[in-house]
Amino acid sequence: MPMKTVRLPGGEDVPTLGLGTWMMGDDPGRRAEEIAALRRGLDLGMTLIDTAEMYGEGASERLVGEAIAGRRDEIFLVSKVYPHNASREGTVAACERSLKRLGTDRLDLYLLHWRGKYPLAETVAAFEGLKSAGKIRHWGVSNLDADDMEELLAVPGGEAVAANQVLYNLSRRGIEWDLLPAMQRRGVPVMAYSPVEQARLLNNRQLLALAADHGVSGAQLALAFVLDRDGVIAIPKSGRAAHVEDNAGALDVVMTDELRGALDGLFPPPRRATSLEMI
Repeated sequence: MPMKTVRLPGGEDVPTLGLGTWMMGDDPGRRAEEIAALRRGLDLGMTLIDTAEMYGEGASERLVGEAIAGRRDEIFLVSKVYPHNASREGTVAACERSLKRLGTDRLDLYLLHWRGKYPLAETVAAFEGLKSAGKIRHWGVSNLDADDMEELLAVPGGEAVAANQVLYNLSRRGIEWDLLPAMQRRGVPVMAYSPVEQARLLNNRQLLALAADHGVSGAQLALAFVLDRDGVIAIPKSGRAAHVEDNAGALDVVMTDELRGALDGLFPPPRRATSLEMI
């Protein structure tokens, strides 16, 4: 199947299925295997890679930099700034450190990892400065709830937000009540981290049985649920090439009304507003 895409507010199309890297790069003994997994994902069209300065305190970014060496122009590269670094000057300095670890001169998307002590307006001003300098192409946020997004959109330059990365999967559907519809109305994509709940969903016997009935793996069905939502990008993390290949098979899953109903029965959608969950 050709790679499905999601359109950013500026009109650029990016893969709806990418590669997460949280907890990758920490174990030197797994480095070669993890790099091979990332490169296999690129070969399969999963050319959006998400990382952060927080992941292994830069170890993940260094791993990604090695994995994408010689292939940078194929990649839509995402990283994030710590909240405690998100002052006007601190954001710029953090970005420069990330670029050095990644071995590149630009990020395609730079996110505020979560809200901290610095005003959103200050971080946005830093992002806009980085855009003007050619250090980043787009900016966005992570772990911002519906009211946070309204606040962000009201600050000078806030309307340029390109994405919001949040926890979303079959067992964490709270954003469907308010945040996801609001983002969809504005045409701002949601990036779903931990779309298989850090593999915990693969211990759900009912999900596995339903997946088997449809001839797919549990991970493929869990990912297909996320990919079925308009404007949602999934970034599962996998440090093994075989798991990356399995994840890519989620693009082949045909989501019917019957299958959607069965998943709703196992994992009911929200019935009221809830606070945004985080891992």
